[in-house]
Amino acid sequence: MSIKIFHNPRCSKSRQTLQLLADNNVQAEIIEYLKQAPSKTELESILSLLGLSPRQLMRKGEAIYKELNLAEESLSDEQLLDAMLSNPILIERPIVLANGKAAIGRPPESVLDII
Repeated sequence: MSIKIFHNPRCSKSRQTLQLLADNNVQAEIIEYLKQAPSKTELESILSLLGLSPRQLMRKGEAIYKELNLAEESLSDEQLLDAMLSNPILIERPIVLANGKAAIGRPPESVLDII
């Protein structure tokens, strides 16, 4: 069984989620997505598994969100996806993939439902 976590070590929720997995004896492949951004196909798959639109998976408090004027309602999902791929800091974290499902670790315990 392959379990992955899209992780940012500087994020407390991401660290808490990783610790929760470890506490439950879950071995996860750690993907530091700021260093190794997901491919467009991976990101589309994650969105599909989560049942979210690109805008719903974006971190709207990031400075780059405002700089790129990503709140503009006329932007297409494709444009928002491209912004997330170019600036992975915009992707909400942490995301855990397991058993053909995905969950965002906010709160960290929400990932327990898919492992």
